[in-house]
Amino acid sequence: MWAAVVLAGGRATRMGGIDKPALVVNGKTLLDHALAAVGHADEIVVVGPERPTAVPVRWTREPVPGSGPVAALAAGLELVTAPVTVLLAADLPAVTTETVDRLRAEAPALLVDAGGRDQWLLGAWPTGRLRAALPERPENAALRKVLSGLSPARVPDRDGSARDIDTPGDMPGVVPTDGPAFPE
Repeated sequence: MWAAVVLAGGRATRMGGIDKPALVVNGKTLLDHALAAVGHADEIVVVGPERPTAVPVRWTREPVPGSGPVAALAAGLELVTAPVTVLLAADLPAVTTETVDRLRAEAPALLVDAGGRDQWLLGAWPTGRLRAALPERPENAALRKVLSGLSPARVPDRDGSARDIDTPGDMPGVVPTDGPAFPE
């Protein structure tokens, strides 16, 4: 049994504040791409504003929206009962089921991109250890600092799953679904 906690909030400041999980890539929102990769989870929790999704999920928000990924993770973990939790961000358009399963097999584990950089927003963790690692005040805490203490295995990215969208230039063909176009 395992759970997925998908972080779909945030301010997207480098994207001009747009609703990043709602961006469409290859006909699906970024959030639905992430959910497709974890659709076989026993529990799926999405932390962020509610919106339509292709699969059923449980929704929650951190007490102070926009207070960072550690606060969002803490909020998501409140709904998790499974012994293993996959943590991923909603801005990973190429994340695959195969990558998620490789991470789960190595938990605690995180994905490492082709350049050797750790992708802290794509990993699998024993839920109890993950909860124990959370600081008492998770708002604005550094995710890398919190998770690195769990000594994760570093799993190489084989299929581009680690690629995220942080700026408009990160993914040609991405279109906003509402509101203004990307800032110039």
